[in-house]
Amino acid sequence: MTAKALRLMTSAAASLVASLAAAPAFAHHPMGGALPGTFMHGLLSGLGHPVIGLDHFAAVVAVGCLAAAHPKGWGLIIGFVVAMMAGVAAHLQGATLPGAEMIVAGTVIALGLILAIRRDLSAAVALVLFAAVGWVHGYALGESIFGAEQTPLVAYLIGLAVIQSAIALAAMRVALLLMQGDALRLRLAGSGIAGIGFALLVQQAVPAV
Repeated sequence: MTAKALRLMTSAAASLVASLAAAPAFAHHPMGGALPGTFMHGLLSGLGHPVIGLDHFAAVVAVGCLAAAHPKGWGLIIGFVVAMMAGVAAHLQGATLPGAEMIVAGTVIALGLILAIRRDLSAAVALVLFAAVGWVHGYALGESIFGAEQTPLVAYLIGLAVIQSAIALAAMRVALLLMQGDALRLRLAGSGIAGIGFALLVQQAVPAV
């Protein structure tokens, strides 16, 4: 990778982080903050939420990239998705997680840093990490569907599981290709993910003026 290309990637990552830091904290709701009332609305909300919210998107991408280091990485991704669904269920059952959004930001930073420094995790450690991250993100995602009727709720969960699995598996595939060539790009991706998490953490810690 040339110095010019590296500068361009760094500039793009900085712009992304700056844009995220200036965005409203709860702007990533597919239905504009409205509670889904139909099966289709629930499905669209589930499909769109992890894509619109850069915090969740970044975490899922990081999980996919880290899973690529293991022969059965798809199993680790399944573990992440199952834990995420459990987190949604816990929120719907009335569980309380103080400072959930700050914890979400912290998980994004942690995943990004692990990816950036290329630290090798055993399958067991990766599974525990992914399960913890999945549960926290699931809890946060459950806020947008809390109080919904059964039909849109089921549709939301279906959409959520499908899109997160697809994103993570696609990220794992890309990471496998990068690992065979220029692994520096994978480390840069980890740095960018950590930067997104840091911007979110600052956004949560410092109230907008």
